[in-house]
Amino acid sequence: MCTSGEGADTMIDIAVIGGAFAGNLHAEAINRTGKGRVCAGVSRSAESREAFSARWSVPSFATLEELLDSVPCDAISIAAPNYLHRPLVELAASRGISSICEKPLAPTYADALAMVDTCEKAGVHLLYAEQLCFAPRYVRVKELIDDGSFGTLIQLNHWERHGGPHAQWFYDPSQSGGGVVLDMACHGIALTRWLNGNSPVVSVSANLNTFVHREHPVEDHSLIILRFANDVIAVIDSSWAAPGGIDERLEVLGIEGSVSADLARGQSLLAYSDVGLSGAAEKTTRNTGLVRIPHDEAYTWGWFGEFAHFVDVLAGDAQPMLTGQDGLEVLGIVAGAYIAAAENRIVTPPWPKGPDIVSRPWLDR
Repeated sequence: MCTSGEGADTMIDIAVIGGAFAGNLHAEAINRTGKGRVCAGVSRSAESREAFSARWSVPSFATLEELLDSVPCDAISIAAPNYLHRPLVELAASRGISSICEKPLAPTYADALAMVDTCEKAGVHLLYAEQLCFAPRYVRVKELIDDGSFGTLIQLNHWERHGGPHAQWFYDPSQSGGGVVLDMACHGIALTRWLNGNSPVVSVSANLNTFVHREHPVEDHSLIILRFANDVIAVIDSSWAAPGGIDERLEVLGIEGSVSADLARGQSLLAYSDVGLSGAAEKTTRNTGLVRIPHDEAYTWGWFGEFAHFVDVLAGDAQPMLTGQDGLEVLGIVAGAYIAAAENRIVTPPWPKGPDIVSRPWLDR
């Protein structure tokens, strides 16, 4: 932990790995905590490095090794392609530095397990960045569940849909590990586990397909059903095939009540323009006519709350709510979902733990 001057408050210095959309959200959230600050950045793109440095007034490097040789930091925050997660975490751990890692933890279960083991042996944190568990609307839903407002839970429904990622690496399974299931369904799996008190998932079934992005081998639409040990059902609906911009919602059903929360469209401004509007909602394909404009996106979607918590953990002021173990469990369920879809059956634990990418059974069906 770094200080600046006698009597200065201790600040948690965090380097952000990735200079695009998610990396900049990480940086905004870190600086917003007041107890943490972005100390440097890493991006393979010279253009992104320059933009990140200019926006956050920090040095930026082409590799993590260059950064660690030049700038002291307490943790790295990883917003880079999935196949890079393991080497980044292992390099940081070898220097005694903790990692905050975006979902999914890795493209293979073996990589994810190695990351968890490496950080445990090095005595550093591996924090799993699932920001939906910190989104204020969803946090309030969790509070209502926990105080018994809905009685015994019956079902949790989560859906996240848009027209597909802009970055091409998402569509390449050798870099991503899979399609929409790894990109978005992992959100719903982590969220419903958390809402349900992390009750073990005892079975998974899934239906996957590619409807729009047929030039790529990965799935762009998925429907996953989880059954938990306490008999709660979760339905995870995720799509890269949906037009109209991002749609992110949650429903909870109990025997004595229910609640719904609209994270994307319910909080946005609905504006009209003939000439075009700036700042349209994520994945919106046009900016004229009726357009949804997000408001305070980094707060609404949970990044501020997430990094406030992680900074407290790194400072020793809190116990981590989401760790590499949670990311490992989510990835195991994802691996089960791919097998369930490929073989048209219900899959139960133990989850597949092989070294190949988790979507391999579905790609090779």
